[in-house]
Amino acid sequence: MLDAVDAALMRALQGDGRATFQALADGVGLSRTAVRARVRQLVQSGAIRIVGVLHAGVVGMEVLGHVSFRVSGPVGALLDALGEREAVTFAAQSAGRFPAVAQVRVADDAALAKELAELRSLPGVDGAEVFRANAVFKDAHSSVRELHDIELDALDWRLVRQLLRDGRASYADLARQVGLSQAAARSRVVRLLNSGVVHVTALVEPSAVGANERLGFGVRCRGDAEALGASLANMSGISFLASGFGRYDIIGVLTAPDRCQLVEALEAVRSAPGVGYVECWDHLSVRKERRGGERPVEWTA
Repeated sequence: MLDAVDAALMRALQGDGRATFQALADGVGLSRTAVRARVRQLVQSGAIRIVGVLHAGVVGMEVLGHVSFRVSGPVGALLDALGEREAVTFAAQSAGRFPAVAQVRVADDAALAKELAELRSLPGVDGAEVFRANAVFKDAHSSVRELHDIELDALDWRLVRQLLRDGRASYADLARQVGLSQAAARSRVVRLLNSGVVHVTALVEPSAVGANERLGFGVRCRGDAEALGASLANMSGISFLASGFGRYDIIGVLTAPDRCQLVEALEAVRSAPGVGYVECWDHLSVRKERRGGERPVEWTA
């Protein structure tokens, strides 16, 4: 059973997955040895995975689209087809106006239009509506950060691949894996982190923290969607939030331990200044969810 100290450690590791055990210990008021044991237990139990998350812009996948499907007949065949598509990072059967929703990552708007054309031809699809994200304010599976200009070479990409697999790999291990000195490996990793190319974070298993209920929602706002998004992002219970264009001005995901707290979180969104119409959909069955760090990246000269 996770306690308040475990929760504090998980939050700290979400912010910086490579934080030293001493820094973590100072933050929670325990010894370095005790914190090391707790982090090891969190990882071994499957409560968290500490991995590197690559910035989407590095691989030219900067455009994010949320697609709502109108479907005739059973939804299973469509979900199977969505699961096979490389651009689809999330797919779920949902309750609400649309029986299926998906999230796609592509290079640009032309690629998004092409992907939508192909999605509309999938089994059972009667139509699809898209929300094109403009700004992501919050993402529990990644970090919202700026990408600075940086030139990457083959050694950089080898380090990135190692961090995607194990975000807390020691500099000695990283150096040994890529054939560098420990000092050189450290210098390159710090450069990759500071430039925003990769962010090391703790991916939390929702069931481990009691976040068993999940609800998607779309908002039409009365004023500035960017200002509203920045405000809503500070609310507890929101695990994803983005502003953009299309059916909604803002889309998001709420997570909570139970239905009662989920309703409270939804009511908080509805009552926020600037919020107009709110539409929500329940994720009945998640067929695909590709989180950061789960997809190896190959370097091409």
